[in-house]
Amino acid sequence: MDATTSGTPTIQYHNITDQTITAIVVATPLPNFQRQQRHCFGNSTPGEFPLSANPSIVLHVLTACNLDPQDLAKLEATCSFFRQAANFAPDLALSLSELAAFDMCQKRAIFKPMTTEERQDLKQRCGGSWKLVLRYLLAGEACCRREKSQAIAGPGHSIAVTSKGDVYSFGSNSSGQLGHGTTDEEWRPRPIRTLQGIRIIQAAAGAGRTMLITDSGQVYAFGKDSFGEAEYGAVLSREGRVYTFSWGNDGKLGHHTDPNDMEPHPLLGALEDIPVVQIAAGYCYLLCLACQPSGMSVYSVGCGLGGKLGHGTRTDEKFPRLIEQFQTLNIQPKVVAAGAWHAAVVGQDGRVCTWGWGRYGCLGHGNEECEAAPKVIDALTNIKAVHVATGDYTTFVVSEDGDVYSFGCGESASLGHNAVNDAQGNRHANVLTPELVTSLKQINERVVQISLTNSIYWNAHTFALTESGKLYGFGAGDKGQLGIELVANQTERVNPERVDIDLG
Repeated sequence: MDATTSGTPTIQYHNITDQTITAIVVATPLPNFQRQQRHCFGNSTPGEFPLSANPSIVLHVLTACNLDPQDLAKLEATCSFFRQAANFAPDLALSLSELAAFDMCQKRAIFKPMTTEERQDLKQRCGGSWKLVLRYLLAGEACCRREKSQAIAGPGHSIAVTSKGDVYSFGSNSSGQLGHGTTDEEWRPRPIRTLQGIRIIQAAAGAGRTMLITDSGQVYAFGKDSFGEAEYGAVLSREGRVYTFSWGNDGKLGHHTDPNDMEPHPLLGALEDIPVVQIAAGYCYLLCLACQPSGMSVYSVGCGLGGKLGHGTRTDEKFPRLIEQFQTLNIQPKVVAAGAWHAAVVGQDGRVCTWGWGRYGCLGHGNEECEAAPKVIDALTNIKAVHVATGDYTTFVVSEDGDVYSFGCGESASLGHNAVNDAQGNRHANVLTPELVTSLKQINERVVQISLTNSIYWNAHTFALTESGKLYGFGAGDKGQLGIELVANQTERVNPERVDIDLG
């Protein structure tokens, strides 16, 4: 390596005056040193570091460095020291890599309250290794911002959760979905007082209802207590099991119960023994991101209208079915999103796939055609995506650099692009291919999450959450769902505006 280009200081050589050497005096004989081969176990030779004599130090380093499961597996594969039994509690037979993975699992909020039996059951479902359990937990955190700040743009109302687990709500409140004990609209974020002291790690908002999950696994629900004809609910347990309720007629959601049965039932079929890390629900269908020892995969179930199930057909599926196209595309799914009529996936390599009904250009392929199987968005080839969000014919993609791209239906300014009149005189033009949301670029903040309304019955609004915890909103705000006071006859905000709340 060139020292001048690497930043390493150059070595200065000093001239030494030549002198005549008259004698060399050797006081004691010099010992003959032999090169010792170092290995993990060490030996009695001074200077060796015997790892086998200090496994607790090694375990501490492995845990403190937060190595991912793949790194821990590589250690086991390359060195017998990390494969052998470490003789540590709680299981003397576990290797150091397995113990490190178990310790990192115990740091996760959803893992802490599990009983020993529940933990062992999850371990078996994940493939019999704590490294695989850790991968399952990390995958879930990457998908859902679990235990992190988050904003939810629900149909007409909004929920915001701080990094400490405090909850704010605002917007429409006709069914008490804001949780304040009233039915009055709120135009500014208001903390839910009855939840003070309870840490919320995840939230969901539907039409007239809200659900919150605590760090102990409890679920709080308020608002409407019944579902409409086309509405249904899906719940993902901390063990990775999926439960569904309502809209289960004809066995469309994997259980054969009366349509009026409101009790959650396990989703039967292919996913009964496979842990699921994320679920995403659209209009009468469900996507499940499954975690298997061989990798991540996506299953779909429900109504296949428009090809939104991703199997190359438009037929319904009564039980979860694997979307095989990702294997053909050589994509390891990382995040799934289900819009009302279309769906999207971000792969581990940053590629983005969309499929389903392409109306208004919501698939990002430059047209309004339907795609019955996942198709890579060519316009995002040079972008490494980390997050995707879908709504009613709209799609947002967040890049690794924090840039935001949107496409689809421009109604109610929910795409974030400046309002211009198109050839037909429409104020908010549809966008057929991904476009950079320059208005978010101008805030000079790295965006980490996008949430937008996913409902065919409400005008959409969108939230952009930055790395520092700032929240920006745009789109429809006629019910106070933006958390921003509108003036005169305004019903929406075209450009992102800061919401007066700090989620960091």
